[in-house]
Amino acid sequence: MELTIQICGVCVIGALLVLVLKKGTPELALLVTLAGVTVVFLCLAEPFRQLLDFLQELSEKSGVSAELFTPLYKTVGIALVVRIGSSLCRDAGEGALSAVIETAGSVCAVLVALPLLRAALSLLMELMQS
Repeated sequence: MELTIQICGVCVIGALLVLVLKKGTPELALLVTLAGVTVVFLCLAEPFRQLLDFLQELSEKSGVSAELFTPLYKTVGIALVVRIGSSLCRDAGEGALSAVIETAGSVCAVLVALPLLRAALSLLMELMQS
């Protein structure tokens, strides 16, 4: 709860600064936005580590191969990075770059998910041969 309040405070203060700066120096406003994003990510470093530790523990205790969990983690990471990068480009008035980031993220997510798709295909082939 405390972390959420801190992050909301940083974001609201950053948004207010951006509103003030956007009229005179839009470049500086974008830098303030980037600084806010960086501060929030730094605040989330430890909770993110705890989440990864839990997911690793879940993977170990469930008996499911880590090879199946890893693509899931990577896909979620790609989605988060793409969402933030796309929003930053859109805020900077670069809609085309935003769309390119989203397209690249989709391609990368599918590539990362290929081991899952191969495992599903292998399972289907085994079921069809039985």
